[in-house]
Amino acid sequence: MGERVRVKAMMPPGHVRAPAYLRGKTGEIERSLGAFKNPEQLAYALPASHKNLYRVRFTMAELWGAAAETPQDVVEAEIYEHWLERLPNAP
Repeated sequence: MGERVRVKAMMPPGHVRAPAYLRGKTGEIERSLGAFKNPEQLAYALPASHKNLYRVRFTMAELWGAAAETPQDVVEAEIYEHWLERLPNAP
């Protein structure tokens, strides 16, 4: 996959499925995990639309900047498509 994405920096109230420490951060799609009913809607017993779920890889340098002990290490998180902004790939 390898597509660059940014986690939207939204801070909506209620049950959300994007960790706050990843919001606004840039990562790379590692793989698609398929489509699932939106857990943010299910949490409120609402009819849930299907959303694609992706495993996204972030470097420690992206997440923690100069405080990263091992900047090249990664964290992978599963994030639904409506939380992701597609970015142009670097040349």
